Parts: sequence; C-alpha cells; structure tokens
Amino acid sequence: MSPAAGTSRVAVLSLHTSPLAQPGTGDGGGMNVYVREFASALASAGLSCRVYVRAWHPGLPSHVDVEPGFQVVHVPAGPYELAKDELEPHVEAFADWVVEDLVDFQPDVVHANYWLSGVAGRIIKQRLHLPLVTTFHTLARVKAVLGDPEPDRRARAEAEVMSCADAVLANCTAEAEQLVTYYGADAERIEIVPPGVDHAFFSPGSQSGARWALQTDDRPLLLFVGRIQPLKGVDVAVEALARLDRTDARLWIVGGASGTGGEGAVERVRGLIAANGLGARVRFVPPQPHHLLSTFYRAADACVVPSRSESFGLVALEAAACGVPTVASAVGGLRTLVEHGHTGYLVESRDPEDYAAYVDAILADPVLARRLSISAAARGRTYTWSRSALRLRRLYHDLGSRALSPCE
Repeated sequence: MSPAAGTSRVAVLSLHTSPLAQPGTGDGGGMNVYVREFASALASAGLSCRVYVRAWHPGLPSHVDVEPGFQVVHVPAGPYELAKDELEPHVEAFADWVVEDLVDFQPDVVHANYWLSGVAGRIIKQRLHLPLVTTFHTLARVKAVLGDPEPDRRARAEAEVMSCADAVLANCTAEAEQLVTYYGADAERIEIVPPGVDHAFFSPGSQSGARWALQTDDRPLLLFVGRIQPLKGVDVAVEALARLDRTDARLWIVGGASGTGGEGAVERVRGLIAANGLGARVRFVPPQPHHLLSTFYRAADACVVPSRSESFGLVALEAAACGVPTVASAVGGLRTLVEHGHTGYLVESRDPEDYAAYVDAILADPVLARRLSISAAARGRTYTWSRSALRLRRLYHDLGSRALSPCE
C-alpha cells in the first residue's frame, strides 16, 4: 500500500521505554507493545517510522532496523541507568539530539508517547515547525483522583503539551472526556484512535492444549498480567483469590517489578500471599515475550484486571481476543473494552469480595463461561492494528494541510 500523498515519514518519540524492551518488567508494559505494534502497522501501511528512544545501556546499537519502514534509534541523553522519574532533566538533551537527526530524516509529523516525550515533542515542533501528535497513555490528574498522585510539574507539563499539540490521541471516549474534564483540552483537537491486537497470536485456542504446553493441570486458573506496582492492583487479585468459594482455584501473576519501588511492591504482594495462606495457589511467572502471552491467556478461566486506572487496557483486549472472560475494574478504557455481563464483568469497587463474586460465577457455570468466552472473542476481533494505522495515516495527512496550532 502506498503512503498517503504528502505524508510518508513519522518521527515517533518514546523517550523512557523502548518498543524493543521486554514488557512486564521495569518500565516496560502496554506502551512498549503499543509503540511497537503501531509503528509496525504504519510501516505496513506504507509509512516510514523512526522511533527515538533514550539509550539505557552502553552496548546498544545506534540504529536498529526492525522491519522495512520501522527503525529504532537510541539517543544518548543522560546516564544509562536512570529510573523514569529521573529523566525529566534530560528531556532537552534528548530533543536536541533528535532535532539534529531529523535534518536527515525529514519527517512530516512528530508523534510523541507519554508526557516526557510530549515535552520533547513540543521543543521539536517549535524548532522545526512540524505538526505534533501526542498520546499520553496515562494522565497525572486522573491518577491523582484515583489515589496515585504524581508531581504537579508533570500535570502542568501535560497541559502545556496539550495546548501545543496539533492532535491529542485518546484510546477511547472515556479518555477523551478525561482530557477535557481534567485539562480543559480542546475537544476539536482530540482524535479517538483505539489500539489494536495482533490476531495472528491473540485468538481463541484449546485450553487443554495451552495447559499442556505450560505443564499445568486442569484446576481453575486465574490470570493477572502486568507490572507489579500499586497502580495495577495485583493485591486485589490476590485477596480475591482468598475470598473465592472454592479452594482449588489458582492465580498466576505474569510480570515483574516495575519502577524504583518495584521490588518493595513484590515483597508486599508476597507478604499478602503468606498472610492469606495462598503460597501453594499463587505462582509468579517471569515476564514473557509478548507473543507467548497468548498461551497463558488460553490456559486461564478468567483474567483479572483490577487496575486503579487504565487509559485503555491492552491486557483486557488481549484476553478477550483469546476468548477469555475478564473481571476488571470499572475505570477508563476498561469500561469500553469489557461489556458487563456479556464479555466479562466490571467491578465498581476496590473490594476483593466483589471481584471474587464475579469470578465464582464464571467458575461455577460452564455455560455462562462459554457464552462470555464467545462474546469476548467476537469483541476482540473488532480491534485491529491495521485499522488504527489507516486512521493515523489519514490524520497525519490531514495535519500536513493545516496551519500549525500555536504553542501557548
């Protein structure tokens, strides 16, 4: 497919985490998957994407050709071993380096991911007079309302980036509403472009075959996938397991410690497991290559997603695409992905008893579980990266014919 007229090159900023990194550990998570998959889809749609990532290790090659039209560039900006919350002082150095490199690449648009990249994107837009698209993935003011406060300077920076961006992407209607409600974003600049899922990997399959591959038995299995941090609510999943009516169910936690407090979070979860006498029923699984997660989903009876906030919730989408019912918190994009009583259940509270009640209902009724599974798979099939890429390609093209939004 040939690129849209006037738009063939996209500079993608992903300052703090790389699409080549292992999701589920450190700062790697849904955003890694998002950037990798949308860059790959754009390349398949005929665009050329150069993804700029801060170099985090001295042995990294400067350029990595992932596939035709999709290249990752490692940018020297600050000491290699820095946590995400230590990166802000190095944003300008990152932007300076990218500006120099873009003289050669000559992109038609800059697409920034996360607030740190947004700040860099704002600098690049002002220097090179390029359209700026930004995807925030998480929002400081939304996290604060839900009990996970972020520094005020982050919220201010997000607001400044929104006022400068030519388009702000939202994954769903709920996120678009949050942008307007908490930041006063210009609704006319908000574009709703849902992520997709790779159906070559994430599709329904044999549960018994998946369990055989994972060398496990036929006892009920619950699955939690994600980084171990308070925001993701793994403690709620553990306590829900303890409150189930049955004692043969198990919980697998697929993922690793995240951020500077990650190891402490893991220890707290282990303490909770011990306090509830669940040592024999909870298994920690190291972060897995993304394409292998489908086997874990297919092996599960239900996926538990008790996040405090989610702009979208790729785990819930991947589980649905594999035909697995999801019991998820009724926040953000999860309200869009999970159809209550149809593909899974939404939980309005943080009470593990409520999660346990819905899981019990799924485990106790094979007919209900099958109905939810069929509906979830059908729902998952409606989300494709190729469709998202075509919408982005049209957006980039449209921005090329508009006057740039002024940066306030």
